[in-house]
Amino acid sequence: MKNTIQITIIDRNGDSQIYEAPTDMNLNLMEFCKAVELPVKGECGGMAMCATCQVYVESDHILPEQNEAELDMLDQAFFVKENSRLGCQLYLNDELDGLIVRIAPENE
Repeated sequence: MKNTIQITIIDRNGDSQIYEAPTDMNLNLMEFCKAVELPVKGECGGMAMCATCQVYVESDHILPEQNEAELDMLDQAFFVKENSRLGCQLYLNDELDGLIVRIAPENE
């Protein structure tokens, strides 16, 4: 087991980069984006209460179902699409290898 996956993250300028992300640290996508200094705020600290880590999933991965808190937050967020997810609710694991996400626009 290699303990890393590759994920592609497209920033708000449309530039994409492939990252090696650890799967053995229980990180979520929001925490990883902040660690690699991408412009993701994550103001609530990963509690699905702010939507400042919203991403659009552009790959065909089967993701964990959205919980009620995530659905409620996305209901109030800006720029929501069918493929919107909160990065704080996507934990990095082997099933997400090859994931492609685009960082959603800021609402400010």
